[in-house]
Amino acid sequence: MTTLTMAKAINAGLRKSMEADKRVILMGEDIGALGGVYRVTDGLRQDFGRRRVMDTPLAEAGILGTAVGLAYRGYRPVCEIQFDGFIYPAFDQIVSQVSRMHYRTRGAVSMPITIRVPFGGGIGSAEHHSDSPEAYFTHTAGLRVISVSNPQDAYTMIQQAIACNDPVLYFEPKRRYHVKGEVDESAPLDDAMPMSAAQIVAAGTDVTLVTYGSLVPTARDAAIAALDEGVSIEVIDLRSLSPIDFETVEASVRKTGRLVVTHEAAHSGGLGAEIAASITDRCFDYLEHAPVRITGFDVPYPPSKLESHHLPDLDRILDGVDRALARPNSLSGVED
Repeated sequence: MTTLTMAKAINAGLRKSMEADKRVILMGEDIGALGGVYRVTDGLRQDFGRRRVMDTPLAEAGILGTAVGLAYRGYRPVCEIQFDGFIYPAFDQIVSQVSRMHYRTRGAVSMPITIRVPFGGGIGSAEHHSDSPEAYFTHTAGLRVISVSNPQDAYTMIQQAIACNDPVLYFEPKRRYHVKGEVDESAPLDDAMPMSAAQIVAAGTDVTLVTYGSLVPTARDAAIAALDEGVSIEVIDLRSLSPIDFETVEASVRKTGRLVVTHEAAHSGGLGAEIAASITDRCFDYLEHAPVRITGFDVPYPPSKLESHHLPDLDRILDGVDRALARPNSLSGVED
């Protein structure tokens, strides 16, 4: 076992994939000589050369358009979008080309493209440098969407994404880049948990709390804090946002009877809405309270001085748990 930050774990996973398959190439703005703005690709150009770790122009549509051509020729490109808010110029390529090519060609052409996206807030960035655009892509058929929350998953799932013959958006919570954890670099990839599987990170019996990415540690802290009041929270890290492992969530909700979903993205049309609706369909007779969503607000992502009010935190999540339990909360003030 090795102790790595999430950024170093992604770097190690990229390195292992590149060593295993010469068709894996990296593309992105400043990823070569600089090693990326977060230094995630640091050292890879020196070891694999300019032809496999390519600095690109500041043109996200061009990066993804080039990746489509490379995938046609049998390569497995890994594209870095430097910041989440920079992905929109590439939206047409991702949605109109990358996601559809396999279907358009009746399966004759695969698009094994991995798109790395640092996302979310909490680091005090300027406009366009903190966003949560994942729902746009979970709504798009033909794309796989995943988000990691810890170094081990970061290391394993970047390799799984690169090995997958489907296009994968790989969302990296930028405020967790420097969080350290144990990583088993020797474990065979075939033995790892499937990329599409959710993981129960804290067992509980009273409330199911579902989240992903940067909020997984916050949700785990909420579960620990709730124990002081005798409340047992089961925390589920989705890991895969499309497809969603509804079987794991459903089994938990059938046990607890209550569902809380939290994410940084805006409330309306967010992933929480889909989870709440789907679990209501699947578990209506088991639910003892309406599903609760704790999310960012329906505003453009706020300036850095205000983002602490925008991001769900421990108190907001615990307040949502109180709502699900019909306990005094910020909306009612008294028991329902």
